Amino acid sequence: MGDSLDARTFEARYRELVAEFGKNRTNVLCIECTGCEACTECTFCEDSQRLLRCHFCVRCEGCSDSAHCRSSRGLTGCQHCIECDNCLASSYLVRCVGLSGCSYCFGCVGLSNKDFHILNEPYPRRDYFEITRRLLRELRLG
Repeated sequence: MGDSLDARTFEARYRELVAEFGKNRTNVLCIECTGCEACTECTFCEDSQRLLRCHFCVRCEGCSDSAHCRSSRGLTGCQHCIECDNCLASSYLVRCVGLSGCSYCFGCVGLSNKDFHILNEPYPRRDYFEITRRLLRELRLG
């Protein structure tokens, strides 16, 4: 293709690639995954799509290197996250979006390297667990 690649040829081939992306729903090298599609090197995941090296994740989509997450999308290197989107290297998050390097956050958006926060506000550890335990019950997330 090299020298003969012009803008029109590029655009046509690019559209073909985009259209083909996601058509292959086969899991690759997964162990004991049920109801999953297009996952690679995952173990014990359920009802998830396009996971890479994830373990024990349920109803997740487009995550990689994550474990024990539920109903989340676009996580990378996360553990024990519930209903989170686009978080990185974080743990024990609930309903968070765009966090990086955080742990024990609930309803937070856009934080980096924070712990024990609710709605982007810091809380003492003891208060955090009391409040989130109640919220998990009331929101039926636990």
